[in-house]
Amino acid sequence: MIRVRRTGVTAVAVLALLSAAPVSAQAAPPPSAPRASAVAADGDGDGGLPPGWRVTGEGAARQLVWRSGTSVPMGDARVEFYAGGRLLGRPQPGRDGHTFRLALDRARAGSLSGLQVRASGRRLDGPGATAPAPGRNSVAAAAPPAPLPANGVDPGRPGPYRTATGEYHLDSVRLPGLPAPVEMRAVVVAPRGATGRRPLALFLHGRHATCYKPHGAVTGDWPCPSGTRPIPSHRGYLRDQRLLASQGYVTVSIAADGINGQDWAAEDGGAQARSSLVRLHLARWAGWAARPASAPDVVRDAPRADLSRVLLVGHSRGGEGVNRAAMDSLYPPPAGQDGYHGPVSWHIRGTVLIGPTAFGQNPVADVPSATILPGCDGDVSDLQGELYVDGTRGVSRGAALHSAVYVVGANHNFFNTEWTPGTAQAPADDDFWNDPGHRDPVCSPGTRTRLTADRQHRAGATYIAAAARLFVAGDDRVRPLLDGSGVRAPSADPARVLTHAVGAGRTGAFLPDGPVSVTGGRLCSAVDPSPSVACLGPGARGVSPHFAPWETARETGRRAVALRWSAAGSPVRVRPAAPVSLGGAEGLALRVIVPPNTSGTRLDVSVTDASGRRATLGRVRVDGLPGTERTASYWAREVRVPLTPATRAGLDLRRVTALELTPRTRSGRAWLIDAWGRRPGTPAVRAAVLPRIDIGRLTVEEGDSGVRTYRVPVRVSGHGSGQVRLYVVDPATGGTTDRLVTVRPGGHDIDVPVKVEGNTRFGQDVSHDVLVKAVHTSVIGSYRGGVTVGNDDPRPTFTVTPLAGRVTEGQPLKWRLTLSAAADTEMSALFAVQPVERGPELSTKDVDPRWLRESTGASPDPERPLSRVKGLSLWASVPAGRLSAEVTVPTVRDRVTEPAESVRFRLTDDEGRPQDGGPELTGTVLDAS
Repeated sequence: MIRVRRTGVTAVAVLALLSAAPVSAQAAPPPSAPRASAVAADGDGDGGLPPGWRVTGEGAARQLVWRSGTSVPMGDARVEFYAGGRLLGRPQPGRDGHTFRLALDRARAGSLSGLQVRASGRRLDGPGATAPAPGRNSVAAAAPPAPLPANGVDPGRPGPYRTATGEYHLDSVRLPGLPAPVEMRAVVVAPRGATGRRPLALFLHGRHATCYKPHGAVTGDWPCPSGTRPIPSHRGYLRDQRLLASQGYVTVSIAADGINGQDWAAEDGGAQARSSLVRLHLARWAGWAARPASAPDVVRDAPRADLSRVLLVGHSRGGEGVNRAAMDSLYPPPAGQDGYHGPVSWHIRGTVLIGPTAFGQNPVADVPSATILPGCDGDVSDLQGELYVDGTRGVSRGAALHSAVYVVGANHNFFNTEWTPGTAQAPADDDFWNDPGHRDPVCSPGTRTRLTADRQHRAGATYIAAAARLFVAGDDRVRPLLDGSGVRAPSADPARVLTHAVGAGRTGAFLPDGPVSVTGGRLCSAVDPSPSVACLGPGARGVSPHFAPWETARETGRRAVALRWSAAGSPVRVRPAAPVSLGGAEGLALRVIVPPNTSGTRLDVSVTDASGRRATLGRVRVDGLPGTERTASYWAREVRVPLTPATRAGLDLRRVTALELTPRTRSGRAWLIDAWGRRPGTPAVRAAVLPRIDIGRLTVEEGDSGVRTYRVPVRVSGHGSGQVRLYVVDPATGGTTDRLVTVRPGGHDIDVPVKVEGNTRFGQDVSHDVLVKAVHTSVIGSYRGGVTVGNDDPRPTFTVTPLAGRVTEGQPLKWRLTLSAAADTEMSALFAVQPVERGPELSTKDVDPRWLRESTGASPDPERPLSRVKGLSLWASVPAGRLSAEVTVPTVRDRVTEPAESVRFRLTDDEGRPQDGGPELTGTVLDAS
């Protein structure tokens, strides 16, 4: 199949995979000789790829390439390629900040229709990449929620200690999977004059650009090239550190530029590497606490750190990193994938995760956490960190509090002063994407709801201190700030901060993702190829953090109860498969979503016991968050009702069989995420003994003959048994199948055989991927792996045979391209037009004008040699299993007497550059007069 191409902003070879997706309006070519077709490189029709896309290379070297017209900032969300809603994979970023490349193995070689580039659910390419479609975002300037009552204790107030600041810089370390050493440097802020051992708070920044030139550009290189400096992202939390240090904490913020510059290829996004780095620093602090004389000056001058009381604070990918560090401290990872090999001489009391990524969606259920969700996050814009709350349900004992802290009007970057314009040493920006001519009524600077950088950072510091005071100091008076009680910390004013939580001894859950039946409403899948349609409906303005997708098109579980009513009084009843015990609880806490920018939704809450007794517990009001199509503001508000009406009515609260919600407003919509029996106080947390599952990756060669069976490497360590859900990806379609598996340490419960048939034909690498997620009494380390089968056969070569290399004008020039051997993959070649070596050259007036226009977008006028037509190329594509294809250039007959004219095309490399000594297509056109 031959296509004549033009190059420009979209670059060169963009249609290498169209044998799997035939060109529209073109008849299927006969098996013997695929015909030529003219297709514009920008994909404006005729089956081409969209602007900015191309395919380069053959076989194992084939890549799908996207180039952005503007630089894509280095951020924490992964850049992902999709085709028709199907995740193709995560491309390698180029050093130029514009180019992204994805290797195309067999699993990715299907139809490339509907190509998109996304990052955390936000589209980066094509229509709607930044601003919503005209007329779809007519929300008036939003008003912030009303201020909540003040809590009795305000953790944002400075403590009694003055502080001292210094840095240490140790020898770099090598971490598995990263070719270059990673720095061991940190900034320390400690209290002056504090006596005794003091708790330690460790900060880890997220993924940001790594290097900068003073008054110049930033890059993602590591190590930093000559003339550039490392971006000091680790100094961006000094305000938070000083607040904690004034309250008696020793604080340390560690640098991770060395991971940021190398983590693009890691299957887990660098989470294991960041965990290793955190624990390497903790190990040093443990050693310095035991031997103060060996410590750097800044540590030796500080109070001795108490490693039995550690708080980890992570921002963005740093949030996922500290979550993994907490896991690895309780459940050691396999030695081969970990950069720390010593003892665990510390105890992590809690974590604070700021706008975190959650690629694995496997939180540590038995370590308390507070997850800060920025309402105007333009980087991790789907607020997937909500899964550090939702993903803990039912996994372990449920004693640990897991809090979501939604900060209205906060963006992603401004929690770090080194990522904030005006305070950063390197260039910095507002990550919420503001477009000229489009003012977002919630998140654009200057609106009533958008926070300034100073107000945002002050709110963040206050709630970090709240988590420290609850998780580390055990002060239960600050729990209402984190557990959904509906109070505020005045130090965070005027920021509007809302919370909800699970855990902390809440029991008797009504969970829609469990075995339940619903009448009057519907169960909807929170994870679906189109989650906004599946749960929120087609008219949704924005998305939901609770429904943030994972790496599968569909996922078992993770459901919600959707309510929709047009008249008050129609109940929705939720019945679990077995009675729920609310015995000992003082009330029922529900997490309910209502649409953004709505207010006054009222619901009556009732329960029924096993004997049929029914009691109405009370009426709740739920207000929506400020939101637009560009925010993830379908977020659940926590509401509560007492259980005393049920006790008075004689219900047996140990056997509750139904939860009923009855709308009391005329019309509306709502979604029930879950409901829990709530007890006062914060219970002690003790980590359960659990099995840990790590999926590895095996790389093998296909061989020349026979069938070999390989197995996906799986390690189950730890103790006890647990349940996980295993997803197996079909390499041919990209679809998944899943099953629930019970695992035990040392067992072979997860067994995924992969059969590999050897041959001597050149082909693509094939990845057989599996993913795993914790369901009950288990933890997941490396959540993704599989078997990669590499091509081990030589690439066939092209030869050129003229079929009609010397023709009379009006007849087409034709050449046949023949492979030295058939391949298992489509083989392509791009031939770029070149000046002829002698004599007159074929001009724009000598070829079919329609062909020229469709091929290049160029006009025949003014007449000029073809070699001066920008981007004119011939694209040859030999389908898998075939040996040849034909190339055609149509010429026209004119009335001008002229000498013989020639044309020349030369084979190019993957970047579209002509190769010296490579095959050429040459032809001559004779005058017909």
